[in-house]
Amino acid sequence: MEFFFHVIVFAFVFHVCFAVPSVYQVGVGIADVTGPAADINMMGYAQPAQKSAGIHTRQYSRTFIIDDETRRVAFVSVDCALMDQVVKTEVVRRLESKFPGVYSHKNVVLSGTHTHSGPGGYLQYVLFLVTSKGWVQQSFDALVDGIVKSIDIADGNMQSANIYYSKDILVDANINRSPASYLNNPAPERAKYTYNTDKDMVQLKFVSTTGQPIGIINWYAVHCTSMNNTNPFISSDNKGYAGLLFEGVVNGADIMPGKGPFVAAFASSNLGDVSPNTMGAKCIDTGLPCDFVSSTCNGRTQKCIAFGPGKDMVDSTRIIGEKQFQKAWGMYEKDNSELEALEGPVQFAHQFVDMPNYWVEIEDPVNGSTMTKLCKPAMGYSFAAGTTDGPGAFDFTQGTSSENNFWNLVGSALVKPSEEIKQCHSPKPVLLSTGEITWPYDWHPSIVETQVLRIGQLLIAAVPGEFTTMAGRRFREALNSEASNNGGGSNIKTVIAGLSNVYTHYVTTFEEYQVQRYEGASTIYGPHTLSAHLDQYKTLTRSIFKNETLTDGPTPPFLLDKQISLVPGVVFDKPAFNRKFGDCLVQPYPFVRPNETVTATFVAGHPRNNLMLDNTFMNVEAKQTDGSWKVIRTDAHFDTFFFWERTSGVGQSEAHLRWIVPGDTPEGEYRISHFGHYKNIDGSTVPYSGTTQSFTVGA
Repeated sequence: MEFFFHVIVFAFVFHVCFAVPSVYQVGVGIADVTGPAADINMMGYAQPAQKSAGIHTRQYSRTFIIDDETRRVAFVSVDCALMDQVVKTEVVRRLESKFPGVYSHKNVVLSGTHTHSGPGGYLQYVLFLVTSKGWVQQSFDALVDGIVKSIDIADGNMQSANIYYSKDILVDANINRSPASYLNNPAPERAKYTYNTDKDMVQLKFVSTTGQPIGIINWYAVHCTSMNNTNPFISSDNKGYAGLLFEGVVNGADIMPGKGPFVAAFASSNLGDVSPNTMGAKCIDTGLPCDFVSSTCNGRTQKCIAFGPGKDMVDSTRIIGEKQFQKAWGMYEKDNSELEALEGPVQFAHQFVDMPNYWVEIEDPVNGSTMTKLCKPAMGYSFAAGTTDGPGAFDFTQGTSSENNFWNLVGSALVKPSEEIKQCHSPKPVLLSTGEITWPYDWHPSIVETQVLRIGQLLIAAVPGEFTTMAGRRFREALNSEASNNGGGSNIKTVIAGLSNVYTHYVTTFEEYQVQRYEGASTIYGPHTLSAHLDQYKTLTRSIFKNETLTDGPTPPFLLDKQISLVPGVVFDKPAFNRKFGDCLVQPYPFVRPNETVTATFVAGHPRNNLMLDNTFMNVEAKQTDGSWKVIRTDAHFDTFFFWERTSGVGQSEAHLRWIVPGDTPEGEYRISHFGHYKNIDGSTVPYSGTTQSFTVGA
C-alpha cells in the first residue's frame, strides 16, 4: 500500500513540475481603428466641449484566436471607450459571411480598453449619443472595419503554440477613487485584502512550439483616464501606450506601430472605482483635500480634481503606461518553466439576458431568502456629478441620496419616473428613468450579453460593464468556486474582461450602492445588479464544466437603421490666397537637441475627409548615408502630436505637427512630412502632402 502511495505522490509531483503544456492553435492580429480626428465628441467624459482635434496615439484592435482543434474562441481588445451591441452584432454578421460556421456571438469577445480619448457616436442607445450629437458613421465604420480586419489577420496566421499564465503585483499604478463606498463593504471582507484596489496583474504569454514569441494579453484594473477631459487628441491612454511599448521592444524600432507580428494587448478588468491619478483628488482652489464622501470643495464638485503622477496629463499617461509595461515585461521575461502552462480544452458559454426581468435570490438577515427582480434602467443624481477623474456640471455631488425639485422637473421633462422605478432603485434618487424612455428609440440596453471563455484552467469572464474592486473580487471567487464544485478542479482561476460586447455602466456591491457615489448612481439595474451577475455567470460557468447546453436567450435590438445624426459634414476645404494644400507655413528650427520639441505648420484639409486608417497624417524621416529618407516616426508614436485647427478663412485649416525628440536620437539630418486629403465643393476628395526643410539633431 505504501508503494502505491509513493507512486501516486510521484505521479502528482511529476505532473505539476514537468507537465507538458497543451498545444493550441493560436493566431494574433492587429489593425487600426482610429476614428475621425476632428470635430467629434470624445466618448467617456460626456463633456460636449471635448472634441477631437488631432492624434497623439492611434487606436488599435488586437485579436487573439485560440483553438484546441475542437473549439475556437477569439478575444479582441479594442482601444475604445467601451463596446456596444451594434458593433458586436455587425462584426459577427461580417465574420459569419466570411467564415461560415466558425465565428459567432458565442465564441467572440470584444472588450474595450476604456480610453476616454477616442471619438464617440458609435453606440446604438440614445443616452450614449447625446454629447456626440447623435450617430457618427465614421466612428462606427472605423471600429467595425478594424476589428474584422484584426480577426481576419489572426485567422490567417494560426500556428501551434503554448500558452503560459502568470500573475504578479503592481502596487503604485492605481488608487481607489471612491474609498467612501469601498469602506461601506463589511469589515471582515475588507480585512481579507491588503489594498482597496486590485493590484494583481494577470498575463497570458503566447509562444509558438518552435519558440517564437507571438503575443501577450495583460489584465490590470485601472481606468484609462490619465488623459483628462480637456484633451483634444485621440489617445489610447495608459493601456494603449503600454501595448505600444511592449510591441516596440519585441518587434523592433524599425517596425512602425500596428505593423509588427507580435501583438500585446493591455485589456480592461474590474476598473470601476480605480483611477490612474495616483496623486489623488484635491481642491484646485485651496490645495486642501476634497470632502471624503461627496468629493466637493466648499460644496463644488468642479473644484475637486484628481491628478496623476506626472507634471501634466501626457506625462501621467507615460508614467502609468510605463509602470504597466515594466511589470508585464518582467513577467514575460521569466523562463517558461517558471510560468504556469495552460492545459485543457477551449470552451465557451454565452447567453443573452433580459436584465430588468431577471429574478435573483437575495439573502435577507431579517426576512430570510427572497426572490427579487432587477429594475428597469435608471441613472441617479450622482451620475451627473461625474468623478474626480472628470467632474460633472451644475450643482450635482457624489453621495447624493435625496431629490431636488428643480432637477426632478428637468428629468421629468423626458419622462416622470414611476413609483415602481423609484422604489426599485432606492436609495438612489432617480434623475433619468432611461428604461421608461423610448423616444426616439431606446435610451439604455435591456437585453444584455453575458459570456465566459475557457482556456484550460483559465476562465475569461466577459462582463458588460465596469465592476468595482470588491464586486470583482466577489465575482471571481464565485466563479472559481462554481467551477471547482462542478468538476473544474482546484486550479481554476478567473480573470474579468471588462466593458465587453455591450455597455451597461457600473456594477457595485449592494453595500457600495447604498452610498450612492458615481459608481452606485450609475448601476442602472438597481441595488441587486451584482447578485444577478453572480447568478448568471455561475450558470455560464456550470454549463461549461457540465457540458450543458444553454438557450440563446432573447435577441437584442439592432438599431442601426434608427440612428439620428446632427453632426454636420465637411462642406469643402480651401487654402488661403496664394497657398496650396501641403504648403509648410512654419518651418522647424534648423538645429535642435535631444529632448527638445520640433514644430511645423502646414496648410491642411479636414481630417474627416480620409481617416488615414493603417496610414498616417505625419511622418518623421531620417536621412540615410545613401541620401534616402527613412520613416522613423508616424502619428501613432507617443512622442509625436498631430493637431488640426480651423483658421479664420472659410474652409481653411492648418495642421500643427510636433515631435518631441527622444534623448537617444542619433545625430543627423531629419525632416517632417504631412499627409491628408482636401475636399472640393463638388464633394470629391484629393490627396495632398507636404514636407519641411531638413533640420539637424545635434548632440
